[in-house]
Amino acid sequence: MSAKREAAPMSESTFRDDLYAGRVALVSGGTSGIGAGIADALARCGAVVTVTGATDDEAEAARSEPSFRCRDARKLDVRDAQAIGKLVADLPRLDILVNCAGIIRRESEHDPEVFADVIDVNLTGTMRLCAAARPLLAKAAGCIVNTASVLSFSGGGLVPGYSASKGGVAQLTKSLAIAYAADRIRVNAIAPGWVATKLTQPLQDDPGRSAAILARTPLGRWGRPDDIAGVAVFLCSPAALFITGAVVPVDGGYLVT
Repeated sequence: MSAKREAAPMSESTFRDDLYAGRVALVSGGTSGIGAGIADALARCGAVVTVTGATDDEAEAARSEPSFRCRDARKLDVRDAQAIGKLVADLPRLDILVNCAGIIRRESEHDPEVFADVIDVNLTGTMRLCAAARPLLAKAAGCIVNTASVLSFSGGGLVPGYSASKGGVAQLTKSLAIAYAADRIRVNAIAPGWVATKLTQPLQDDPGRSAAILARTPLGRWGRPDDIAGVAVFLCSPAALFITGAVVPVDGGYLVT
């Protein structure tokens, strides 16, 4: 019996290498996980990409990767409106904003202070970046891709802050799609399912939790950042010019079970 063949990397099999030539992209939370996958995919398609991480160490680690294709990696605390404004002001133009910066504090989010911090990063941080980037995006008739979650559609007993923040991101996406349409800015969101990243490592390492997740996922595996990146690249592309306000699940079928 022949071994199962892995699919070719996303941009090699689906998108032209010059799809985003001359375009500038900013990916918050792009130093690791899903954000890094999206940033790499945009760079492979020709975009000039800046990624951000929460610390100098995260930015330096990203820059040090031999496979790093982005223009730069910068530290950015998405709770700091002044820092966001300075970063955006340093960009020569902006065609694509991807909001991937996020945190989760499993089992601690019932503490109102922890809850508020998760909301501040995941939801209000997304709004801060959207608002700061709006003028540049309007000049380029650009687009925004926010990061929601399958938990935008359901609750999470251990993560009320994360679930609430991602539900908020879904509604924020729809609201900004209406508000920014006059500026010719499209605003959509991806809603990842269970993706193998550092954020979900504790769940991957728990045999019971991992088995339960896979049992409910019709495609029968954990997602990969590249699985999410393909949808983000599509939403930024000319093929999606009439799509705005969409929240697209990328979950291996998790939500339909």
